[in-house]
Amino acid sequence: MRSIQVIEPGVLEVRDTPEPAPSGGALIRLETAGICGTDVKILAGKIKSVYPRIMGHEAIGRVVVPGPSDAFAVGDRVLVDPAVACGRCALCRQGRPNLCLVGGLMGRDADGAFAELMTAPEERLIAVPDSIADDATGLLQVCGTTIHALRTVSIFPGDSAVVVGLGVAGQLLVRLLVASGATVIGVTRAEWKRDLAAEAGAAAVCPPESAAEVVAEITGGAGVDYGIEAAGTEETLGRVIDLTRVGGQVVVFGTLTGGGAGLPYYQLYFKELTIHNPRAAIATDYARAVALAADGTLDLARLVTHRFSLDEGAAAFEAVDDPSSMKVLIRP
Repeated sequence: MRSIQVIEPGVLEVRDTPEPAPSGGALIRLETAGICGTDVKILAGKIKSVYPRIMGHEAIGRVVVPGPSDAFAVGDRVLVDPAVACGRCALCRQGRPNLCLVGGLMGRDADGAFAELMTAPEERLIAVPDSIADDATGLLQVCGTTIHALRTVSIFPGDSAVVVGLGVAGQLLVRLLVASGATVIGVTRAEWKRDLAAEAGAAAVCPPESAAEVVAEITGGAGVDYGIEAAGTEETLGRVIDLTRVGGQVVVFGTLTGGGAGLPYYQLYFKELTIHNPRAAIATDYARAVALAADGTLDLARLVTHRFSLDEGAAAFEAVDDPSSMKVLIRP
């Protein structure tokens, strides 16, 4: 079968590899997979892996060989939960397998989704109805992570929120917040991304240099109830802290790794801010993403800009760096 592999940092190859055996799980034929920023970092060597490694963790496919429990039948369309968890540690027993003490991620710690066939335990499969468009399915996994992030706070109609960073995750967060009844302000430098957020229902969009003025105007100078960081930099987190009101809450969706000019620590103290650091997602988050896509609440396909075959793996990763790209899909 064909697969996209990272051979060593910076080296990607499309290779023929043996088909996997179900080995106690289900055998799945890939239909759609999304490329994530994590995949880009794995390829660059910024996130360590064992080489060679079949990348990819955002997978939708069809069951070819069911698992031993027959929970799914041949031809069933499924999302694969990419978290590798032991099921036995304290966090797994608490229903938090995304934080498993010895866990990992498909496509980084085990072979992943960028292949014609893959295997997964049945308990990591979530049913996906055929009514959801193929392109839309490619965003279900990342949508699950944004749902998980917003579960850490309680959004009510009339609340205000700012989303700083309007890439794929930021656009999804805007849509979820709008669906919750919040007044949403989207902040990014790219005009076309601001337009996309406005189209989704954001009350206002602006570049970073105008954010303080726009937030003050909409909130009467108080600042937003919820500040959402979705770009993954120290600078953008600092901006979110500044835009959030006294007693407000901050959700750090982007993955920050430190370094830079530092944060406005006094504002964290002065405003008595609550900071949430959500990580990944669990099965109920993915099921919720499927439900919201199926009932039309979320138009996920709108965010897809590029589609490539497995044999076009190198071009697909190049497209991720294209300033005009949003979601890039692999469609074998």
